[in-house]
Amino acid sequence: MNALKALVWCALAVALVVNVATSFAFDGVQQVLISVGTGSVVIVSAAALFLMRRRRRP
Repeated sequence: MNALKALVWCALAVALVVNVATSFAFDGVQQVLISVGTGSVVIVSAAALFLMRRRRRP
């Protein structure tokens, strides 16, 4: 489970960096398409990390 979590964290970090970099490197339709793709990866990664969290017992 830890290896999977590490992979999801890496995917999240890379998607965030690529999403920010696209605003400097591309413009127009290309930027929109890449931003939509990386944004989807960010949302899915964040949801997966949320679902894989450990729940604490009070």
